[in-house]
Amino acid sequence: MPSVLDTLAAHSDNPSAFLALNNGNEYFRDERLGGACAYRRAGRRHVLQFGGPFTAPEHRAQLLESFVAHAGPRLVAVQLQREDAELYARHGFTVNQIGASYAVDLSRFTLRGSRFVRLRNKISRARRAGLEVTEVRHGDDCAELDAVDDRWLRDKGRHVKELQFLVGQRTGPLQQHRRLFAGRIDGATVGYINYSPVYGSRPGWLHDLSRRHPDAPPGVMEALNATVMEQFAADGAGWLHFGFTPFTGLSEEHELPGASRAFTRFVRLLAERGNAIYPAASQLEYKQKWAPHTVLPEYIAFLGRPRLGAVWRLLRAANAV
Repeated sequence: MPSVLDTLAAHSDNPSAFLALNNGNEYFRDERLGGACAYRRAGRRHVLQFGGPFTAPEHRAQLLESFVAHAGPRLVAVQLQREDAELYARHGFTVNQIGASYAVDLSRFTLRGSRFVRLRNKISRARRAGLEVTEVRHGDDCAELDAVDDRWLRDKGRHVKELQFLVGQRTGPLQQHRRLFAGRIDGATVGYINYSPVYGSRPGWLHDLSRRHPDAPPGVMEALNATVMEQFAADGAGWLHFGFTPFTGLSEEHELPGASRAFTRFVRLLAERGNAIYPAASQLEYKQKWAPHTVLPEYIAFLGRPRLGAVWRLLRAANAV
């Protein structure tokens, strides 16, 4: 039977699919159908699924049915694409939009023009400060990156915890499939960005885990990412995905028939006041700097009706509360 990684490469059209391989996830397999469902248990009863059923199109409905029987009635699926959302709605789930993901077509991307004046200025400022971008290879010493992580967390405050489940990782054997770039000034690491592979109809890379030293000059992360975008384009990559941001890109036109009005109001309240749970506004501001060519709605699906307990378990699994 193919590995989960092979299954994702062959059948996933979710730009964040590689995150299904995060430490802590489990995988449901049905030998009759192939494919896999990634999930983790939350508390005694809840099951949180990441993405949809990763399998060949003709087996997706059957794999979902098989997984539902395995997971039980407290199943919640998050970061579903539109096609997934419609599948889950047909199988008795209540499905609501919960955010959006953003992507740039590298073949069309340019920093020319008046809309990018501020971004070009920030990039130029960082480069004048001596920023050098290098790729960190799998197996290289990452002690300086660990130090950036530690300082980044301390600067956020003692109550802030690293998000999990819905964000990527930069350690472990799967790092050989990712690409990691660090920015250095005078030999000292001032920031890094980890990129995960993306498969499907918009193949390329996912701008995933990133950290910036609090003392780094302005524009470091923008200059770092701009340099990497040039490299990816030269390598022939098609897209750079900036990933999922909850509580953004919300629109009535994206909701499916049968969506919960109460949950829609709840998500919109979080969009207005939920910065303590997730810094959606700052994340969106960064992503919009690059003028994404496509914005994809993403969904959450509850087996039956939405329950506050399930939402709480999801927030706990993501380390957001």
